[in-house]
Amino acid sequence: MTLVEGDTGVIVIDPLISTETAAAGLALYRQHRGERPVTGVIYTHSHVDHFGGVMGVTTTADVDAGRVPVLAPAGFVEHAVAENVYAGTAMGRRAAYMYGAALPRSPHGQVSAGLGMTTSTGTVTLIPPTKDITETGQEEVIDGVRIIFQLTPGTEAPSEMNFYFPAHRALCMAENATHTLHNILTLRGAVVRDAHVWSQYLTETITLFADRTDVAFASHHWPTWGTEEVTAWLSLQRDTYGYLHDQTLRLLNQGYTGIEIAEMIQMPPALERTWHTHGYYGSVSHDVKAIYQRYMGWFDGNPAHLWEHPPVESALRHVAAMGGAQAALDTARRAYEAGDYRWVVQLVNYVIFAEPHNEEAKALQANAFEQIGYGCENGTWRNFYLMAAYELRNGNVGTPTVASSPTLLAALSVDQIFDAAAFLVNGPAAWDLHLVDDWVITDENTTYRMELNNGVLVHYPIPPNFTGPAPDATFTLTRPTLIAVLAGGQDLGAAIASGEIEVSGDPGRLAQLTAVLDKPNPDFAIVTP
Repeated sequence: MTLVEGDTGVIVIDPLISTETAAAGLALYRQHRGERPVTGVIYTHSHVDHFGGVMGVTTTADVDAGRVPVLAPAGFVEHAVAENVYAGTAMGRRAAYMYGAALPRSPHGQVSAGLGMTTSTGTVTLIPPTKDITETGQEEVIDGVRIIFQLTPGTEAPSEMNFYFPAHRALCMAENATHTLHNILTLRGAVVRDAHVWSQYLTETITLFADRTDVAFASHHWPTWGTEEVTAWLSLQRDTYGYLHDQTLRLLNQGYTGIEIAEMIQMPPALERTWHTHGYYGSVSHDVKAIYQRYMGWFDGNPAHLWEHPPVESALRHVAAMGGAQAALDTARRAYEAGDYRWVVQLVNYVIFAEPHNEEAKALQANAFEQIGYGCENGTWRNFYLMAAYELRNGNVGTPTVASSPTLLAALSVDQIFDAAAFLVNGPAAWDLHLVDDWVITDENTTYRMELNNGVLVHYPIPPNFTGPAPDATFTLTRPTLIAVLAGGQDLGAAIASGEIEVSGDPGRLAQLTAVLDKPNPDFAIVTP
């Protein structure tokens, strides 16, 4: 969180991930600078650690009254909601590994996450932006502070922006340039980022702002001072992403796969000597694989990998081919003594997926994971390995932190609500269920047709002079009630009885729909079947 003083108050940039930590940060500022009111909020991009604490620094009442403008790049709400609601359960479970959620803070546990110490576990909130930044060069004035914006979509986030303060000769780089090699594909899971576009936008940043910048700061890490130092920092960051992208493309066009390229690429000496281009958060290995994935997908072209057995079936066959679990473990133990921990975890993984209750295998696997983790320069790799070891010894810890929240759900558009419901449909359970329902959203003056057929839930706004078939039922309600029913778990009977939902036609159709909506599982296994 960065605070910029204006004429009458303070502008908050990226109010952290939770209200509790954001409020504590603002209190610390006021302790030293006085009780200045918050007069503006800027979200640099659509990741939850850059907006989740907003209600710790301002209120919806102040925003709605126009006292506190909230600025964000175009597409912010769409991408913020999509990431944290659509695939949020799976991402959250893997984020527990990425950030070492259950690990003790110690030399044998979690020491950092590479980009920072770790994530907080407080209350996530969202106040939607009141002003979108839609083009590079757009200027806004907040509390007397002039700001020039640079849109950078498709870089570190789908919706992101850098911006410049002319009066301060200060440049905010969002998360597009930090003091580490960043992720092209985060280990918790996300849409693959575009390293080529990322590199190009950094070139644009240098061209637009570098020669008139005295200090550059990002949403993570510390500032860089001095025009020459800022230019060098941005140039080296730019060259890092450009080199990884271009060399991956060169080698994939020579027939190498992502796994092979990741072992082949060596960084240029100037980049290797520069500590802020090292992989404390991203890594050359997994970034190269992500670049390959962006262009070529998951398939490496070898048909032996086109239709492989799934993990358990493959493990059973591998273990049988190795002469049984004990023979496989004997081989793995010799590899462990020889220090070939990468081979150990590959071998023992087969045993665990073939025999999930084999405690000897779990213990050996945990030991090997720890040895790899202790040797990692990369914070998230270390956390993944040590969390895997922890769960093998102690059992599944689930998802300690949840990125979704009532205020995040409240930001869902009607289309996003219906999409989120469609992603929960249990297809086989809905194969033979056919529904045609209309939804009248009173507070938005719109009507949507929803159809469930062949296990697929589709929706569309009903156009004027619509001549389609009559619906089985029509539900009249507000958007908040729609969210509560389809995404928030509100009791249907209570909503209908209270009049929150008015029904014409067959009232049982809504219950039929919700009956085939699965609940996500935040406790799914990762290192065991």
